[in-house]
Amino acid sequence: SESRIATGHEALDAELGGGLLRGRMHELFATEAEDGPSAVGFAAMLALRAVGRRAPIFWLRTDEAEQRDGLVHAPGLVELGGDPGALVLGQAPDARSLLRIAADSARCPGLGALIVEARGKCPLLDLTASRRLALAVEQSGVTLFLLRLEAKPMPSAADTRWAVSAAPSQGLEANAPGAPAFDIELLRRRSGPAGMRWRMEWNRDRLSFTDP
Repeated sequence: SESRIATGHEALDAELGGGLLRGRMHELFATEAEDGPSAVGFAAMLALRAVGRRAPIFWLRTDEAEQRDGLVHAPGLVELGGDPGALVLGQAPDARSLLRIAADSARCPGLGALIVEARGKCPLLDLTASRRLALAVEQSGVTLFLLRLEAKPMPSAADTRWAVSAAPSQGLEANAPGAPAFDIELLRRRSGPAGMRWRMEWNRDRLSFTDP
């Protein structure tokens, strides 16, 4: 049977037949512009679920992403339960270079997971380009999380497509902030119905999603 990445959230994993398929491309959309940070965090958490704390995660973005949003924050990854030493950051000057490097990286079976951060409409990321990425990861076994910020869903070769938005976290004692929480919707999947929604919370100690 095909290998899957269990999220730890029982209802979602049951719906997906055990979790997200490995060696596939999964698209993550921020529901609104202000949900961008939540979608970024959700992508990082899924990558950690895919590889654990030590395996390499390659995070690819453009110069524009750094100028607009700043650097990927290593202490933030520690807060999620990850190891910054296992994170490799790649930066491309423009969208064309981003997609070329993404396709090359997707062919590298040594990668645990690949996050490709694409912002805006990104016309170069058309159906042909997404098929190229999907084919590359199916051959290499790398799991690719395509992070789409400030973009509307379009036809693509992704195995699953998700909308991510922030949800209120449950405060801890002494008003300490609670665990990160998300509302997610399965917009599309290749092999079954979509449209389901779940609320999920991240457990950094277990690197696992749970019911809040």
